[in-house]
Amino acid sequence: MPESTFAGMIDFLDRIGIYDIVLPFILVFTIVFAILEKSRVLGTETIEGKQYTKKNINAMVAFVIAFFVVGSSKLVDILTQVSGHTVILLFLGFSFLLLLGSFYKEGEIFLEGKWNILFMIIMFVGIVLIFLNAIKTDSGETWLEYWWDWMQDNWGEDWLPTIVFVIVIILFIYFITRESKPKKEEVKKE
Repeated sequence: MPESTFAGMIDFLDRIGIYDIVLPFILVFTIVFAILEKSRVLGTETIEGKQYTKKNINAMVAFVIAFFVVGSSKLVDILTQVSGHTVILLFLGFSFLLLLGSFYKEGEIFLEGKWNILFMIIMFVGIVLIFLNAIKTDSGETWLEYWWDWMQDNWGEDWLPTIVFVIVIILFIYFITRESKPKKEEVKKE
């Protein structure tokens, strides 16, 4: 029995399929439509000398793709889990930047250069781990669990630590021997 009216409402929305069908459909439709509009992959038409995307075709393709996605419960489960975890990662990134910003003066830009790249790499690794944790094998084990179990089973072998060691050495040599490029100076136009 729901504890409040709003909890009952959320339960009702769940029972009628808002979270399993409607919201994933809207999300996939919106993303696919935006990509098709931006990329103009299905062509454009010229009206009075201006180029316009073929919105009707883009909308139909996005509509069909969204229906294919909600037709597969496995894809909807993956989409739901990835969306939820991505929002958590986004919130963690925002919290990190909020804490970092508390140590800077107003108007000062932070996370420039190498720090910005490091932060993007951390976010990319987080998103890859989220996807690996969302996609499941036929046995119900996630790809991340499968990879982790495989690493544990094979780490005792000599070849895996050797490969990791060689990769670390190559990266180390690359960072030491790379040439630092001089910063480009702005060319003044007279």
